[in-house]
Amino acid sequence: MDTAAFGDFVRTRRAALQPEDVGLRRGPRRRTSGLRREEVAELSGMSADYLARLERGAGLQPSEQMVAALARGLRLTLAERDHLFLLAGHRPPGRALSSDHVSPGLMRILDRLADTPAEILGSLGDTLVQTDSAVALLGEQTRHTGATRSGYYRWFTDPASRSIYPADDHEHHSRVRAAQLRAAAAQAGPGSEVAALVDRLLDESAEFRAVWELGGVGLRYTDEKRFVHPEVGELSLHCQVVLDPDQWQSLLVFTATPGTPSAEKLALLTVLGAQRLGDRHQPA
Repeated sequence: MDTAAFGDFVRTRRAALQPEDVGLRRGPRRRTSGLRREEVAELSGMSADYLARLERGAGLQPSEQMVAALARGLRLTLAERDHLFLLAGHRPPGRALSSDHVSPGLMRILDRLADTPAEILGSLGDTLVQTDSAVALLGEQTRHTGATRSGYYRWFTDPASRSIYPADDHEHHSRVRAAQLRAAAAQAGPGSEVAALVDRLLDESAEFRAVWELGGVGLRYTDEKRFVHPEVGELSLHCQVVLDPDQWQSLLVFTATPGTPSAEKLALLTVLGAQRLGDRHQPA
């Protein structure tokens, strides 16, 4: 590990980021050039003291997981992420379509949607990051590990994953998900993680086999998606999608028609999400 170069690179990237880049407000007394160390530490899920040691070149070699978290917190491009890994003495992760590294462009949009349910998905239907409002609406989707990280896999193997959608809509959801997975598999090609996921679902789920054999492509949801939430009841929401074709990631943003009962319920969920965020920041 080149500790001095690693620290310099982290410090310069932190200085290049502005509060607006990550959805923070610029206070009138801000004197720091770029983001404060504490802000980047929180975005990266580490302590400010640990980040300070890394920037000084005084810390131990960070793990690959820690470098990946720091790359995301600093909103690095893939090339910058790879450089950070090399400076840390690690081989950069392969640039697979299922990369955990979130597109900086999508992250910049997500940072400005703090009060809106939004999430970024990878090519396996895996949730990479959510706003707190999205957690309030959909539940915590980033906690899964292994095969269950894939929303496609959970849909066809775990009945509980369907509980937030009306039963009448399940068949359409299954067909759309299979079509989405078919498109991802065609993009990734044989031998990819997506292809392996298809093989696993064909082996484990009779429903998936039946839907897959229909050969559906290009299927999409209707203009509105219906949800059944345990605290506020049924909602009808629009789902806008922003794609990053280079990383095969998508940003989903959920909104409601103003003045409707669904808009009122969504506003309530936003408040619940903010309350839960505040609870997490309370001292134990």
